[in-house]
Amino acid sequence: MKKRRPEPSHILLKKIVGVVGLCVVFALCGLGAYGITTLFYNHTGYHPNDLVKALVHSVLNCMLFIGVGMIISFFTMSRHRGRFQPLIDALRRIAKGDFRVNLDIKLANEWGELVDGINHVAEQLNEMEKLRQEFISNVSHEIQSPLTSISGFARALHNERLSQEERKRYLEIIESESKRLSKISDSLLKLTALEGIQHDLERKRYRLDTQLRALILACEPQWMAKEIDMDIDLEKVEIFADEDMLSQVWTNLLGNSIKFTEAGGKISVKLETVNGEVLVKITDTGIGISKENQERIFERFFKADPSRNRANSGSGLGLAIVKKIIDLHHATIVVESEVGKGTTFTITFVQTA
Repeated sequence: MKKRRPEPSHILLKKIVGVVGLCVVFALCGLGAYGITTLFYNHTGYHPNDLVKALVHSVLNCMLFIGVGMIISFFTMSRHRGRFQPLIDALRRIAKGDFRVNLDIKLANEWGELVDGINHVAEQLNEMEKLRQEFISNVSHEIQSPLTSISGFARALHNERLSQEERKRYLEIIESESKRLSKISDSLLKLTALEGIQHDLERKRYRLDTQLRALILACEPQWMAKEIDMDIDLEKVEIFADEDMLSQVWTNLLGNSIKFTEAGGKISVKLETVNGEVLVKITDTGIGISKENQERIFERFFKADPSRNRANSGSGLGLAIVKKIIDLHHATIVVESEVGKGTTFTITFVQTA
């Protein structure tokens, strides 16, 4: 059971003063009621029995107390309303979608915590709104690029003077851009689905080394075409995880290593257990990633080098999907890279019994 925190001494003192004040006001109202009734009886010459006097005195006392309370409330209401009006206005602004709220007012006790809470909520909502707008802008940009190419080359095909070779090349570009558009759409759907996962993954125990070896073999046509030396060192390891999701992780990381490693380069994949942890290291001798870009490569739509040619350019969503899947497994992914020398991705899982 949660223990209630003791109230600060100054708050307790204020409460005691308030109670004493009410008692004093009630006593003064009683004296006033007694004076009024005494004057009334002396003036009229009417002298009822003690019971009637007590009832009249009590009723008049309560009426005076209520009246004094209403007068005090009337004069203090405007002051309190002026104090809390900024809170009301801030909540109305947030409800209308304006999250640029920052209350700079000082209130004591729980009211001060309420002000801090409103500021915190507004700040978080404002950050989410900025991310939403940036996301929409990035999606629009990524979709617009292939659509512009498809539209432009489709119009060019209407030219009857095009040679067969030119017509074929334009059709290949349209097909390539259509695939690129489809890949962006597929990646967005995957990322949206991953963001919506609230429950446990479909975990099972399986051989991680077997999975990695199978995926490396599946990529063999790509790394063989570039004459890349593939160094594989896989310890026999069982892991309790979502096999299908981790397959997306390894496919993406291997695909990036192959894509950005020059012909004749080298890629190594190492799997080992160290101090109860499962480590997967994928290292390449590719173009590398600068220090400033390493901090952002897991952001949606981020591309380390926007000037790369279209053949090597992705949607910028692959590593965001990788990071999300790794986070869902309560694992970590770390990148180490140097421009012109290569990149190493290290994924660490806590081994469970």
